[in-house]
Amino acid sequence: MSALDTSRDSPVRGAGTADGAGADPLWRAVRLLDVSWGRAARAIGLGSLALASSVGLAAVAAWLIARASQMPPVLQLSVATVAVRAFGISRGVFRYLERLASHDVALRGMASLRANVYTSLASGRTAAVAGVRRGDLLARVGADVDSVGDVVVRAIIPAGVALVVSAGSVILVGVFLPSAGVALFLCLLLAGVLGPWLSARAARRTEERGAAARAEMTSTVLETLEGSGPLTVSGRLSQRMDALRRTDRELAAVTDSGARTSGTAAAINNAAIGLAVLASLLLGIPAVAAGTLAPVELAVIVLTPLAVFEAAGVLPAAAVQMHRSRQAARRIMELLDAAAGTEVLAGNDGTTGSTGSTAVSATNPGPADLSEAHRATPGSTSDTHAGDTRLSEAHRAIPRATSDTSEAVAPVPEVTVAGASCGWNGRAAVTGIDLTVSPGRAVAIVGPSGVGKTTLLMTTAGLIPQVAGHVSLDGSPISSLPPDDVAHQVVFVAEDGHVFDTTLLENLRVARGDVTPDEAEAALIEVGLGEWLAGLPDGVGTTLGPDATTISGGERRRLLVARALLAPAPLLLVDEPAEHLDPATADELLTHLVETTRTGGRGVVVATHRLSALAAADEVLLLGRTDDADPESPATVLARGTHAELIARDEGYRWALAQEAVAGR
Repeated sequence: MSALDTSRDSPVRGAGTADGAGADPLWRAVRLLDVSWGRAARAIGLGSLALASSVGLAAVAAWLIARASQMPPVLQLSVATVAVRAFGISRGVFRYLERLASHDVALRGMASLRANVYTSLASGRTAAVAGVRRGDLLARVGADVDSVGDVVVRAIIPAGVALVVSAGSVILVGVFLPSAGVALFLCLLLAGVLGPWLSARAARRTEERGAAARAEMTSTVLETLEGSGPLTVSGRLSQRMDALRRTDRELAAVTDSGARTSGTAAAINNAAIGLAVLASLLLGIPAVAAGTLAPVELAVIVLTPLAVFEAAGVLPAAAVQMHRSRQAARRIMELLDAAAGTEVLAGNDGTTGSTGSTAVSATNPGPADLSEAHRATPGSTSDTHAGDTRLSEAHRAIPRATSDTSEAVAPVPEVTVAGASCGWNGRAAVTGIDLTVSPGRAVAIVGPSGVGKTTLLMTTAGLIPQVAGHVSLDGSPISSLPPDDVAHQVVFVAEDGHVFDTTLLENLRVARGDVTPDEAEAALIEVGLGEWLAGLPDGVGTTLGPDATTISGGERRRLLVARALLAPAPLLLVDEPAEHLDPATADELLTHLVETTRTGGRGVVVATHRLSALAAADEVLLLGRTDDADPESPATVLARGTHAELIARDEGYRWALAQEAVAGR
């Protein structure tokens, strides 16, 4: 959720536009697949040839068996024998080629859709992403995109193949006996319309529930895995596991409810096959007796339907896939519409998104209990590299890139928060906020976990809209400014910012694409990672692994701070930069971050649990709830002033500081 990347593209066509907001979400999403219909037609052609080979194999084999029973000269059977072999081989070859062609179309489309979704989200309103639970967002850009892509392979192409082969088979049987061709057509119509209609009717009821349950399961699993430690300590892990079991039962119930109708559709298909065979017999036998149909031709019109209905048999599953893809497309297009500001983002149950800081971070699963006088949660986890070299005074200066003044909102930006309430989906998490962020000014936001520090920072950065009050950048409402302009001026550094599976240098270039190896090394030394960097096999060229799983939590946090320092934006909003560090290293990092950014002409707001390092801050805002008995009540500013002023006049601040000192010793 870091706003470091300022290279935004324009929204892709058809995504999040008012013109397409009322259209069928599936076809809106299909347009974003950028499907090559020429490739799709080739896949349908190959699939039709594969299925036509099956029909041809059945027809020729029936003729061959019937003719052989008459014991003609063997040479009269040679052509049919070769045809049987040819159809048998070509069926497998064409099926293989059809699979290659159809999956090529689908995979290309999924890649295009996913790229278009990322582009639209990157260039749109960040609140659209920030207001969605991480697991639900993962489901939308992952499984839902795959479901939309599946509509090509599992619905559109099979339906096209069924139409082509069914028409050809009706003509084939009609050549031998027109009345049998009509009967086959009616039976195919029964299997190809009634079965899919029943399946579609069941899917309409079940797929919406299934999509919501799958998204809920993804969200719950992700939050449980990432927050297992805090959840265990707070005693809420069992509640999450119970929620996961309920979601699993809901998924099972959805599957069971759809299975009954799927079984009915399959029964209809088998009944249609039986009716087609019976009709062929009832119509063919009198024709043979009348001499209008040869006996061997009777075998052809009776046995051919057994292969023809393979085409109709896939249509119920195609109808289900259409609804599954439509539900997935609806969730994707809701996200893109919200990013474009054309529609309200709907959550899984039809409500507007989700509440709580879990929408942006799974690090703090819930608010911590407060006792007595708004005590801040003390202490932090020791970094496994607590013995790393401390921050030295003689750090090398890092060259700073200046943003393009033609794109900047103002030469000296200032963010003003006036009487603001910050929260999610209209529900305030923290109220009564007055704050000014400007170059050369350092502000610290302190308070217990879950009190709303992250929400306040994201609102100040313009990433989520304020519930009430005003947030402005140089006098203009920050929500009315282009995201690019805001990103050039204000950077929010999330505590759970992503670390990519690439080199250390490329991870730092997320902040600024032209960062040199020397600048990267200087930034790492500046945040106390000099000794760690010296021990890496390839220096800044070392690959870190997926999401920094190869480094400690403290190293990861300092890496994110180094990335922030390399960003060209003059205003930094940093969330919990000292988490997972031992107290001494945490205090040095906080002090250095505040002093470096302020003396370098930048403004900084730091949300932190650490209090002992805040003497360098110009102002400290202590957040807490006035009613500790109600954890759902919004927090507010309990006290504000310099570090020294709060020590002198605020009992809760003094207590928390004393607890920090005890924990440090």
